Amino acid sequence: MVKKLIRGFLYRLIKWSEIYEDIENLTSLKKIDFHKQASYDKVIFFPESRVENLQNDPSKIVIGDNTYIRGELLVFASGGKIKIGNNSYLGDHTKIWSGVSIIIGNNVLISYNVSIIDTNSHELNSLERSEGFKSLVSNGHSKENKSIVTKEIIIKDYAWISLNAIILKGVTIGKGAIVAAGSVVTKDVPDYAIVAGNPAKIVKYTT
Repeated sequence: MVKKLIRGFLYRLIKWSEIYEDIENLTSLKKIDFHKQASYDKVIFFPESRVENLQNDPSKIVIGDNTYIRGELLVFASGGKIKIGNNSYLGDHTKIWSGVSIIIGNNVLISYNVSIIDTNSHELNSLERSEGFKSLVSNGHSKENKSIVTKEIIIKDYAWISLNAIILKGVTIGKGAIVAAGSVVTKDVPDYAIVAGNPAKIVKYTT
C-alpha cells in the first residue's frame, strides 16, 4: 500500500514537472543559438523567430543589444546584409529579406506582419524569370545576381513601422518617422513625417 502511494506521488510529481516545463517554454523569452546565422550578443529571440542566412556568414546579419526578434530575417545567397541597432523590436510574422543591404537603426519599433525587402527577388524579363525559378527549384538559391534589381533600405533611429506595412527597395525612412498601418512605402520618408496609404504619402509631422 505504501509503495503504491509513493509510486503515485512520484508519477504525479513527474507529470507536474513536465507541465511546468512546457509552460516555461511557452511563456519565457529564449536566446536561440543563431551563432552560425547572425552576429549578436544581448539579443532576445522569441521561439517563433527565424533567421536564415543563405551566405553562412554571421557578419551578414548583425543585431544590437537589447533588441527583440519575433519575426524572420533572411539574407539571400547572391548577396545582402541586415544590420539592426540597439533597443529595437521586430514583431511576429514580420519579414526582412535582403539581397543587397537593409540597415535599421536604434530604438526602432517594427510591428507584426510587416514586409521589408530590398530586392525584386525575381527577374523582370518573363523568360529569365521562368528559367530562374526552374533553377531555384532544381539547384537552390543562386549565388549570382545577374539581373534582379536591388536597392538599399535604411530605417533611421526612433522610427515606428506599424502593422501590415510594406517597405520596398531603395527607401529611406527618416529619424522618428511613422509609417501607418497598411501603408506601402515606395519613396523616402523625411525625418519625423507620418505617412499613410498606398502609395504612402505624408499626412503630417510629429516630433
